Amino acid sequence: MKNRWLVGIAGLLMMTILGAIYSWSLFTQPLIASFGWSNVTTTWTFAISIFFLGMGALAGGRWQDRIGPRRVALIGVVMWGVGNILAGIGTPSLGAWWLYMSYGAIGGFGIGMGYVTPVAVVTKWFPQRRGFGTGMVVMGFGLGAVIYNLIIKSMASFSAAAATAADYVSARAQAAAGDVKFDIAAHLLTASETQAVMDVFVMSGITFLLAGSLCACFLQNPDAAAPVEPALKEAGAAGSRSYSTREMLHTPQFYVLWLILFLNVTAGILVISNAVPIMQELTGAAPKVVATVFGAIAICNAVGRLFWGAVSDRIGRKGAYALIFMLQAAVFFVLGGLHSLVHAAIAYAVILFCYGGGFGIMPSFSADYFGTRHMGANYGALLTAWGVAGLAGPLLAAYVNDVTGSFSGALPVVACMLLIATVLPLTSRKPARSTILVSERLEHISHVERSLQAAK
Repeated sequence: MKNRWLVGIAGLLMMTILGAIYSWSLFTQPLIASFGWSNVTTTWTFAISIFFLGMGALAGGRWQDRIGPRRVALIGVVMWGVGNILAGIGTPSLGAWWLYMSYGAIGGFGIGMGYVTPVAVVTKWFPQRRGFGTGMVVMGFGLGAVIYNLIIKSMASFSAAAATAADYVSARAQAAAGDVKFDIAAHLLTASETQAVMDVFVMSGITFLLAGSLCACFLQNPDAAAPVEPALKEAGAAGSRSYSTREMLHTPQFYVLWLILFLNVTAGILVISNAVPIMQELTGAAPKVVATVFGAIAICNAVGRLFWGAVSDRIGRKGAYALIFMLQAAVFFVLGGLHSLVHAAIAYAVILFCYGGGFGIMPSFSADYFGTRHMGANYGALLTAWGVAGLAGPLLAAYVNDVTGSFSGALPVVACMLLIATVLPLTSRKPARSTILVSERLEHISHVERSLQAAK
């Protein structure tokens, strides 16, 4: 098979299935109202899933470089589907720890394995337009939330449970403020309403497993004879050579890129993980209205991935990432003071546009610096930044809300962080030739030592 567009479309569709994870905020209030949990308890599920996403990307990236992308992608989507099914079946009787293990650990690990595979593959199929190629594929991850939101909102039983849950959360917040008396146990969702929420997990898991497996079958690397590095030989000048993961980890550039991705993800995922309650807090709009608006602007997460990826092909990865940080910093500074639904939606759209754009640029950034021969393992290592940020961002937001009763306190801190982060991409440089030679010498010395030990 030599049709790169077929590979790209299969990767995009598989990413759409995996991207349903970004609709987690739809479940936040229904889970709180089903079991009487706090924001922190519920948010831990999303945080754990993103953390294990990073771990899954690390493992899957290394594995697919050895055995090929198809089997790794297949295992990833199966784990994502099974994680959802197990969450829906066991959570009512086993509690939060089961949700953490099933949806969080198993599902998140599967997403990571599935995510890194099409990114690594498409980078090789589009060598001269890396930003566009990877942006196209990761756009699917952003589209996942848009499509999934529309499907879930069309389910009458879940929508009714979500509306009741929103009333419960609002009343509990008023009680916490001392305004009214509130009996938590008496206002929890009924057994049938809770089951409607759990049924969504089960049906979603079955769909993810079947559709994702079909998409995974179309993923494969280019033929060995196909050009992987455009018009350049691997042993040529600095910047055209592919680094092994071990060599990459000896360069300071890897840690700069890791920090860039970590900061961008921390900022974006802080507001995405609690999107519906944050927008309700800012605007006072009804939860159904907020969910509809957020579902519509979630398209910006997808479009930003393709847009910024393509832009980075023209103006460079460094300049594009610096613009992303500056735009987000400006929006986070003003977001807490926006109480109109229209204005809050515009601000959220910009954040989503830039958040997604970071993922559209980073695969090409990594390939420019470290080559594509070991792209799966290298980018998998880089995606551990996503996993760590997946813990930091959501839990910071949930903690601030549980302590202060508001999410707004975290926003200025994030704005300052992003403003400072602007210098990172602007000051980064490709690894120098001397760095390559040092890493090669270290590898050679290690090989000689192993040979001598074997001879003894």
